[in-house]
Amino acid sequence: MSKFGELIDVNVPVLLNFYAEWNEPSTSMHPVLKDVAAALGDKGKVIKIDVDKNRELSRALRVSGLPTLMIYRKGEMVWRQSGEQDANTLIGILNEYI
Repeated sequence: MSKFGELIDVNVPVLLNFYAEWNEPSTSMHPVLKDVAAALGDKGKVIKIDVDKNRELSRALRVSGLPTLMIYRKGEMVWRQSGEQDANTLIGILNEYI
């Protein structure tokens, strides 16, 4: 969990995408996340977390629906949503925390 703390305790917003390769809505988010990362540049981070490979973290954060998206800023969760989102919506929300 300390590695997770290092990922989220930064001065830029961090968008976490909890996904599974077997979950179609999760995989359909991959191109959206690439667009979001490109739009953010170095003003934010986008990190994909495979729930099957990170079961303990997923359980600790109570991830049940996929995909689950979270935004952290300076170590604190500032936004969370389950389900697919479009790039413009995510970029708009992230810009609030830049």
